[in-house]
Amino acid sequence: MLEVLKPGLETSVQDYPGRIGYWNQGFPPSGPMDSWSFRLANLLVGNAVGDAGLECQYMGPTLKFQRAAVIALTGADMGAKLDGQPVPLWTSVAVQAGQVLEMGAARAGTRCYLAIAGGIATEAWLGSRSTFHQAGVGGMNGSALKTGHVVPVAEGHGVAGRSVKETARPPIVTGKRWVVEVCAGPNDDWIDEAGQQRFLSADWKLSSKSNRTGFRLEGPEWTFAPKATNKPPEHGSLPSNIIDHGYPLGAINLAGQTPIILVNDGPSMGGFINPYTVPSAAFWKLGQSKPGEIYNFKQISVAEAQAMARAMKAICTESSIV
Repeated sequence: MLEVLKPGLETSVQDYPGRIGYWNQGFPPSGPMDSWSFRLANLLVGNAVGDAGLECQYMGPTLKFQRAAVIALTGADMGAKLDGQPVPLWTSVAVQAGQVLEMGAARAGTRCYLAIAGGIATEAWLGSRSTFHQAGVGGMNGSALKTGHVVPVAEGHGVAGRSVKETARPPIVTGKRWVVEVCAGPNDDWIDEAGQQRFLSADWKLSSKSNRTGFRLEGPEWTFAPKATNKPPEHGSLPSNIIDHGYPLGAINLAGQTPIILVNDGPSMGGFINPYTVPSAAFWKLGQSKPGEIYNFKQISVAEAQAMARAMKAICTESSIV
């Protein structure tokens, strides 16, 4: 239904919440980095919030529609045009057979989401259509979109002209600084008090050596509590080494002196400590930030993180659509 004329930069099929229940077998959830924008895009076209759509990062694709449809774009502004005419964000739009949607480089934000009434109908694998690039599963035969692909879409009955309320949209900034919430743990007690204060007060730059597996950060060095150095040899030689254990999604994984936020396609376990964890409701900020931009981390409680997730779930409902 969607003919790919240009693929963009790693445009992939994703669904929400992704591939759940298989991390112990090496398959992470994947799914959209900014699930807030993704869920609202689906609601605009009359889909369930979790139906499969496209995640377009940095540079969007050029797509030709083989039949009429209703679409919606949310998230980053990629200057989308339909047959040369601008397409508004956060609004459902009718398209006709033969029309071409062209998306460019991201202006504000990093990832734009395209939902189509009916949802993308690629083959599900382990219960999800989400693309996990490193294992070659989900998506379009395990890969991002390529020139010449024809992406199948189920029949849908969307309505054009629906919009997301201004107050329900994620505040995607045009600046270069993000305040990102974190919860302490699971290994915060391996960092001394000075190291924890340094982490929470410093500027951390997002490295260009980042992808959907991990977001590498550049900043000051860490200092460690006595348990990180006075430990049995099986824990490893570096202060950040620990006997292999499970990693939570969003863990700030400390490899030597380099913190790496483990995101949607990250590993499930390993031998490094995780002093802090980014909660799921703050992931949209990671998904909309670019390399070179600055993170400042704000510590919150687990209860506050759960409240953030509940608030986001409440926003991603029909009550946010007009």
